[in-house]
Amino acid sequence: MNRHPEGGCLCGEVRYRIDTDDETLACTFCHCSMCRKAMGSPFASLAAVRRDAIAWTRGAPTLYRSSPIATRAFCDRCGTPLYYDGDQEDHLAITVGSLDDPAHVVPDHHYGAESRLPWVDIHPELPAHATTETFEGQPRS
Repeated sequence: MNRHPEGGCLCGEVRYRIDTDDETLACTFCHCSMCRKAMGSPFASLAAVRRDAIAWTRGAPTLYRSSPIATRAFCDRCGTPLYYDGDQEDHLAITVGSLDDPAHVVPDHHYGAESRLPWVDIHPELPAHATTETFEGQPRS
């Protein structure tokens, strides 16, 4: 993988570069209802990137507090989702679709497994974890 993978939004208004020594970026498939709504798709594909490894090279994303536990970033011109920022996380979860070359992303698990749509059949062999928070930010019982 390029040690400086790049990405950005559909219209090109917002661009970023990732400085990494990793050969690949780990990817999570998130099936939670929040990610489905935010992405407008059956699930989100998110790659973990250290906060200090991302540099915004053109423009800056707009931030939206999407729940009591997270903020999401997007291009305010074209609407492209760019990342998920969980309050308790030490990394950003970059949207895989915003990478210029997402081929080097390696999926390693599913999250929000309880909300997985029955017709989504992608990497069923990967470990699957349930969400620990509800939409309102209250712990699941």
